[in-house]
Amino acid sequence: MRQQQRSSLILISVVVALGGCAAASTRSVQPDGVYCYRIGKSYRPQLTCTNSAVPSDALEAEAKRFAADPGVATLYLVRNRWADTRNVLPVQIGQDGRVDTIPRSLARIRLPPGSHRLSFDWQGQGQVQTVELRAGEVRFLEIDGSLWAWGSSYGWADGDTEGARSRALKSKLIADLRLH
Repeated sequence: MRQQQRSSLILISVVVALGGCAAASTRSVQPDGVYCYRIGKSYRPQLTCTNSAVPSDALEAEAKRFAADPGVATLYLVRNRWADTRNVLPVQIGQDGRVDTIPRSLARIRLPPGSHRLSFDWQGQGQVQTVELRAGEVRFLEIDGSLWAWGSSYGWADGDTEGARSRALKSKLIADLRLH
């Protein structure tokens, strides 16, 4: 009886410890406004940080209501996939805008109605997505990233609005752009 209890206690302890070490965690915004996504809870965690200050918590809460703006189109750029755990990925928005995405991140981009080109380049592989947006429209566009021991890849994922919205709610707002 005691041996069984002891074995159960050891098993539970190991499962909890391993779960804590492997879990992705978020860090608070640093004093300079930079936000870092963190993998692992060891003494040497992997950090991927934004290049500039992120919007305030109040602005993030407002953005995550996903409300339409009648005069402009709102595009939410979501990067939140389970195998995407590292790397800063710069995304160009037309000629005027750019956002450097990190894992588990969200950018709100308000644009005039019309056709807009978003692009990024990863290891020589260019990816382009053109979106047609109407005034008052709210649209989600996702970056699907994968990081494995043999390399990483990124591409566009479009079409799963409810899934993208759900992933956006779990992501950190790192940019709030209004482009003309």
